[in-house]
Amino acid sequence: MKYSKNILETIGNTPLVKLNKITADIEALVLAKVEYFNPGSSVKDRIAIKMIEDAENDGRLKPGGTIVEGTSGNTGMGLALAALIKGYKLICVSTDKQSKEKLDVLRAVGAEVVICPANVKAEDTRSYYSTAKRIGEEIPNSWYVNQYDNPSNAAAHYLTTGPEIWDQTEGKITHFVVGVGTGGTISGVSKFLKEKNPDIKVWGIDTYGSVFKKYHETGVFDENEIYPYITEGIGEDIIPKNVAFDLIDSFEKVTDEDAAVYTRRLAKEEGIFAGNSCGAAIKGVLQLKKHFKKDDVVVVLLHDSGSRYIGKIYNDDWMKSLGFSLD
Repeated sequence: MKYSKNILETIGNTPLVKLNKITADIEALVLAKVEYFNPGSSVKDRIAIKMIEDAENDGRLKPGGTIVEGTSGNTGMGLALAALIKGYKLICVSTDKQSKEKLDVLRAVGAEVVICPANVKAEDTRSYYSTAKRIGEEIPNSWYVNQYDNPSNAAAHYLTTGPEIWDQTEGKITHFVVGVGTGGTISGVSKFLKEKNPDIKVWGIDTYGSVFKKYHETGVFDENEIYPYITEGIGEDIIPKNVAFDLIDSFEKVTDEDAAVYTRRLAKEEGIFAGNSCGAAIKGVLQLKKHFKKDDVVVVLLHDSGSRYIGKIYNDDWMKSLGFSLD
């Protein structure tokens, strides 16, 4: 009989799917690495299990312990699945910007959820960064994950996502495009791919209101670049240690409206029911089309499922309330 011993064994080995209609204007072959096929419906399952197992192995996480993390929802879901199977308690600290569906899902799988204001500086004691760290310090036998600076984050992608993409494209990949938040996905995948072929180009998709693009281009952390934005899952007002800027060739910014519109188009035109940052990644690919040649193989990673955004991106009234196009 062929079966998995538990749900954690189904993480990874997600499909690579050719995009047809939405990228019709691009001569190159564009392939989507569809990460919502993971059991927790996102790419973050990969890092959750890796971070937990590494912490178990070196003693940071002990039996019966409490896992604490600041998360927009997807990492929390991955951690929740692992915590359930392995017998840990989980506290997820998130922001009031996140979709209700993300937070409801976390509660459904047994996580305690703490909500913090989104529009405060990272160093503010009310921020979800500061709150998660404080809770981790206050609760006995707890472990603060800190996916932003945890090296196991990028390592998970170096060991799994990168090799999968290389094998699935038979080493023919020429460009990798992905949204950047904690930096683990782009850094881990890029490290693996560039070791195989240094000529592979890696682009990070950023959002307006985030610091990544300017920091990459100038080395300057400009607080004037920071302002509230709507897109979930990408962009930051801090520089996570996991963002290996030397492994990223360039950043491309995508507007909130374009991210939302192209998320919806992805569902209607390709049948890929993906999350908010996925629309940003697709629009980023389209904005970069002048860089692609006919024989190129472009892989764009789609982080998560649209099921977390029913009340926002896929809700016409929500789109209209922001003045966003429904087309």
